[in-house]
Amino acid sequence: MRHILMSLALVFGLAGCATASASIPGEDAITIGVKIDQPGLGRKENGVFRGFEVDVGSYIARRLGASKVTFKEVRSDNREQKLEAHSVDLVLAPYSITPDRANLVTFAGPYYVAHQDVMVKRGDTRIRTIRDLNGRKMCQASGSVSTERVVNGLGIATNLVPASSYSDCVAKLRAGAVDAVSTGDLVLAGFAAPDVQILNVPFTDERYGVGMRKGDIDACEKVNRAITTMYQDGTASRLLRKWFGSSGLKLVEEVPQFEGCS
Repeated sequence: MRHILMSLALVFGLAGCATASASIPGEDAITIGVKIDQPGLGRKENGVFRGFEVDVGSYIARRLGASKVTFKEVRSDNREQKLEAHSVDLVLAPYSITPDRANLVTFAGPYYVAHQDVMVKRGDTRIRTIRDLNGRKMCQASGSVSTERVVNGLGIATNLVPASSYSDCVAKLRAGAVDAVSTGDLVLAGFAAPDVQILNVPFTDERYGVGMRKGDIDACEKVNRAITTMYQDGTASRLLRKWFGSSGLKLVEEVPQFEGCS
């Protein structure tokens, strides 16, 4: 009898530990890290967070059972630190899934597959293709890997000009401090305006994932189920059209192929 009781205690103890390790599912409150300076994706205006990733984050959190969803600012260069410090539980902030990043965080998704493209000042006929960036000044946003795909991946010798964010990059483009900005087309679409244009010369797949603390596999799987439902019930299509329908981009409205939780 003693052995049975000890075994039951062990089983229930392990079950309790398993529940405790799932840091996101079942919580009443979830904090989500988003950008605050990227129109269309994540922006803070008059104290209110707005954008595609804000709406997607809210949808996912509600599907996880949260009754309270809070948003906080993250930047490209501090997303991992914010997760590790428990300042945020999830990150939706044009967070491309890469092997190096997957060593630091667990990714669910992707929730959208964008494509890297190029933005220039309207009327600039010097840059028509990605190869025309050779010798040109291209903006390098802090913490982003987009410029590496151009310089290292394609071997194009650009002159990199550092910036704090992509909003800073677009400001530099408008001011003539750089000749081009290159990153995911969904990011660029948010900045589209009469004085700047996207070249529509996609050359990579940008798998935007939901970042969470490393090893939270249970949460990752639940987030993936939420993303699947979001596409199946039409929410993803509605949100994509809401935020980017007038951008001219060809939006992908099918469920992306997931990377798998690890």
